[in-house]
Amino acid sequence: MGERSLVTLFTPEPGRWGLRGDPHVWRAMRAEVEGLEPPPTPALVVELLHAVFRTLVGVELTADDLPDEVFRQEFDHGGMSGGMVSLRTWQARLMPLLEERAAALFAG
Repeated sequence: MGERSLVTLFTPEPGRWGLRGDPHVWRAMRAEVEGLEPPPTPALVVELLHAVFRTLVGVELTADDLPDEVFRQEFDHGGMSGGMVSLRTWQARLMPLLEERAAALFAG
């Protein structure tokens, strides 16, 4: 595997988020994968990322009845939408960004 590191998927952070809890989820996901050996394929990396998100946020991003957002106390660091995680943003932008980066990890 050599240079492959799952932590690199999380750098740089996105320029914009959906709600105040999103960057805290991003950073918690980064911490969860730090030190893990990358799975052998991009598809398995994506599965791992979804599993980490599901564990941290308690929601399956591929669910049919996905609400727009959820509140998670552990990601509440203040502010009007503190602790709110934008599931729509994760589904539409943030997880696809991580998936693209996972594919690029194997392309080089």
